Amino acid sequence: MKYIKQFGIILSITCIGEILKYFIHLPIPASIYGLIILLLLLMTNIVKIDDVQDTGNFLINIMPLMFIPGAVKLTTLWDQLKSIWLPIIITTFATTFIVMIATGKSAELILKWERKSNEPNIR
Repeated sequence: MKYIKQFGIILSITCIGEILKYFIHLPIPASIYGLIILLLLLMTNIVKIDDVQDTGNFLINIMPLMFIPGAVKLTTLWDQLKSIWLPIIITTFATTFIVMIATGKSAELILKWERKSNEPNIR
């Protein structure tokens, strides 16, 4: 029953994100609206982490499984994609490296910031 309640909370927030996407005509996916809403609800303790943690962990664990339908669809679109495969591969590798670099630099910045905040002020 706990998992049904947690999934219901996540699904309700996702539904609210879909409704916002319908009314706010910005090029932002509805899932991003849902993630922002969930983040705000967690930060304000309206939704406690225990209210969604187990189901959230389950959904993260099965995430690779969710990519299978998209990958299968790509195999059926090979005739349309074969003329642009090289730009797709170059873009994929370039954006992957950009994301890796940005993530690494962000992590370095956060770690440096944490070290500074934990240092004792000796004067």
